[in-house]
Amino acid sequence: MNILGYLQKIGRALMVPVATLPAAAIMMGVGYWMDPDGWGSGNVVAAFLIKAGGAIIENMSILFAVGVAYGMSKDKDGAAALTGLVGFYVLTTLLSPAAVSQIQGIALDQVPPAFGKINNQFVGILTGVIAAELYNRYSQVELTKALAFFSGRRLVPILMSFAMIALSVVLMAVWPWIYNGLVQFGLSIKDMGPVGAGIYGFFNRLLIPVGLHHALNSVFWFDVAGINDIPNFLGGAKSLAEGHAVLGVTGMYQAGFFPIMMFGLPGAALAIYQMARPENKVRVASIMVAASLASFFTGITEPLEFSFMFVAPVLYGLHALLTGISVYIAASMHWIAGFGFSAGLVDLVLSSKNPLATQWPMLLVQGLVFFGIYYLVFRFAISTFNLKTPGREDAEILATSTTTSTTSSSGIAPASPATALTAAAEAQTAPATKTRTMAELGQAYVDVVGGPENLVNIDACITRLRLTVVDSERVNAASAKTLGASGVIKLDKQNVQIITGTQAELIAGEMRKHLEGLASGKRT
Repeated sequence: MNILGYLQKIGRALMVPVATLPAAAIMMGVGYWMDPDGWGSGNVVAAFLIKAGGAIIENMSILFAVGVAYGMSKDKDGAAALTGLVGFYVLTTLLSPAAVSQIQGIALDQVPPAFGKINNQFVGILTGVIAAELYNRYSQVELTKALAFFSGRRLVPILMSFAMIALSVVLMAVWPWIYNGLVQFGLSIKDMGPVGAGIYGFFNRLLIPVGLHHALNSVFWFDVAGINDIPNFLGGAKSLAEGHAVLGVTGMYQAGFFPIMMFGLPGAALAIYQMARPENKVRVASIMVAASLASFFTGITEPLEFSFMFVAPVLYGLHALLTGISVYIAASMHWIAGFGFSAGLVDLVLSSKNPLATQWPMLLVQGLVFFGIYYLVFRFAISTFNLKTPGREDAEILATSTTTSTTSSSGIAPASPATALTAAAEAQTAPATKTRTMAELGQAYVDVVGGPENLVNIDACITRLRLTVVDSERVNAASAKTLGASGVIKLDKQNVQIITGTQAELIAGEMRKHLEGLASGKRT
């Protein structure tokens, strides 16, 4: 697997532990609503909710170790998660200040400060990756009869323990250098203040086409480089009391996304609808309305972004730039709100009573301004450059909300007009969309990607199937769209992403069941 493909694999695995954040955000958000002044001290129920949510936030490093190990394992088995947990505890125990002091024979106050921060998400991710690799390689190993009990999955945690001993020896020498480098990176961004936040916002959107935004997010949102924006914000009063948060600053890597997701992208959707050909407006409206509602209420933006990402990359570039500007404005004005899932209305309401939320209603005002900016910029660009947004395709058919991307040496490139026309032609001959059960949908997607023999690995994140295939050219993008997919990305010969919306995990599960059923049939 190439580097891009491997980073994709880590990126999708990160979504397993990140998926626990909405639970923390809801519990803590409701708790702050119930007791906005005492933050749990004046209401028993509020105290329960805030403490319960804090239990998730305060253990994100462990969740990363377990979740990444599980997410990267070949068959999503609990043994991989257990291996990640074992590895994390062994490594962090051996590299704790007390252990380093004893092993190196130095006084506790002479232990480098880096070892006091060994319990962090970076170490969790590293542990999870190693655990998954060991599991994928050794979970089927058969030992001699005398040791048969420790064969297969039982062997992996044992191997992980010894691997962590070896890794701890290495990290005892290099961890201070790694940690100081990460801290300096984080400090360089912090020192840039709102400008650094804006730069982050720009690249956050720019990396979405290749799915690497999750890796970037972990630097700013979690404790990889000392920023830890989301846990510190959700920690509210406790973060303030412990000096982990600064009022008006903590949350600046989140706040500026609310105006974009709640207002900016719906403004772009309105422009795309109005610029569609008259005969296509009804179909475009159904896509844009559904995508806009998802973006506004939940902050799920992929259905909208993929409608113009590849057919009009200049628009996506403008979108990334405007996102960076929005994040910069909110950070510089100290208009702060945070989220546990994404920057939609639900998270805005939940975070509004958080003691770290400052002047958050101004984000709504900023959002209304950005609605107008997005609408005008998108309408002007579509008209001036004759961009082929949904409803303006050369072929008189609206397959769904986007066209298939083609691959270039740099990783990904926009679809050419010829590709778009081919996809449209294929869509005309594809079977008509019909209501399917989830099991039928899973089977249909297996067929769409070239059948069982073309599938190497099936995975999913929040809104997309992330597939490893033998040959991406065998994936029928037009047929995928007739099943309801809003986009297909062929990253390279082996890596494909299909944008299916929030059903992605369910579809992936049914695809795996279908393959298991076929394999079972062959065995019998």
